[in-house]
Amino acid sequence: MEVPRGSITAEPGWYLTAQQPEEAEAEELSPLLSDELHRQGSPGVSFGFSVFNLMNAIMGSGILGLAYVMANTGILAFGFLLLMIALLASYSVHLLLNMCIQTAVTSYEDLGLFAFGLPGKVVVAGTIIIQNIGAMSSYLLIIKTELPAAISEFLTGDHSGSWYLDGQTLLIIICAGIVFPLALLPKIGFLGYTSSLSFFFMVFFALVVIIKKWSIPCPLTLNYIAEYFQISNVTDDCKPKLFHFSKESAFAIPTMAFSFLCHTSILPIYCELQSPSRKRMQNVTNTAIALSFLIYFISALFGYLTFYDKVESELLQGYSKYLPHDAIVVTVKLCILFSVLLTVPLIHFPARKALMMVFFSNFPFSWIRHSLITLALNVIIVLLALYVPDIRNVFGVVGASTSTCLIFIFPGILHLKLSREDFLSWKKLGACILLIFGILVGNFSLTLIIFDWVNK
Repeated sequence: MEVPRGSITAEPGWYLTAQQPEEAEAEELSPLLSDELHRQGSPGVSFGFSVFNLMNAIMGSGILGLAYVMANTGILAFGFLLLMIALLASYSVHLLLNMCIQTAVTSYEDLGLFAFGLPGKVVVAGTIIIQNIGAMSSYLLIIKTELPAAISEFLTGDHSGSWYLDGQTLLIIICAGIVFPLALLPKIGFLGYTSSLSFFFMVFFALVVIIKKWSIPCPLTLNYIAEYFQISNVTDDCKPKLFHFSKESAFAIPTMAFSFLCHTSILPIYCELQSPSRKRMQNVTNTAIALSFLIYFISALFGYLTFYDKVESELLQGYSKYLPHDAIVVTVKLCILFSVLLTVPLIHFPARKALMMVFFSNFPFSWIRHSLITLALNVIIVLLALYVPDIRNVFGVVGASTSTCLIFIFPGILHLKLSREDFLSWKKLGACILLIFGILVGNFSLTLIIFDWVNK
């Protein structure tokens, strides 16, 4: 198959002209990427900021749903599954970077084009668009539900009916005043400073979850007495489960896959990395995934040990219920809201790039087109956030479908198609395992989730 030429320049600095395989035998793409960055007058993004950017792409609303997953799988089962998903995510990034070295293609969509022609490109791009729209909608859903409650903590008296306590109004104002301007930035590296803030907010959240474990006695049976909450002294429900499976366990792997999905941001971050090379980008990925795993596990563990079987599908709701006027809880809630808010513009980049590559691949970069597509994405995610009833549904459906495709299925099938290694090589066997795992888990989880909906 003839490799398509013609660099797609809708998003400057993200990907380069594809070369013939014999032109791409070099171990690294560093010279090509360095020349491209030099032409753009940019020295590249530092290792630390690249880690922060990638962690910001990884961590978002998923951290609020993992305690619920642990409650429905058990501590040991959760730890094993989370570690397995983290390792497979890192390995699939390794396969993606290898394919970039072989083909000199530095976008996920062009890998699909290189392997399967235009249909491959459209399928990959469409999956990226749906995944990122689902992710951004889940982040905005958190803002819609949690921001009014956080603001009300600072108010006294009756403010019911006020616009500043209406989640839908606040969501529209924030998207117009913050998300849209940040998403208009031309390069993903500009968000490194906001991404570093987002990382520290996530660390702060994990620390507060640990501390507040001893502020809420167990069990969590609420009795209303003179407008105050009292906790009963029964302790039957306060024993952590090492293994636990129910129909809600169907949301476990999809939620974890959703929580570790960063593959649509890997190649844009790679192309803006300072002194880019496969090894350097793999180190960025491993560092970001390891830190994310640590924060995920700690926050999920102590969130579960605080609420046990009564943990909410969105963890902050539990703290709002049992510690309604706690200053530290209000502070961490604001930090998480700010962190989630900063993640939305970051995810705009790969979604917009995928749209441009499908519809405007032969057009030069245009600020008008750039702005209109950003605005259209903003409108879509706001509408979804306004009408989706439960964040668990986003985690489950998006995680079981597009997340499993982007983490497991696509890297596996693309590597099998493009790699010139022997079929019995370790990498091809690993790609087969990744592909089979993604197909089985995605279909099984999606079937169980739909069955659960039908029963309800």
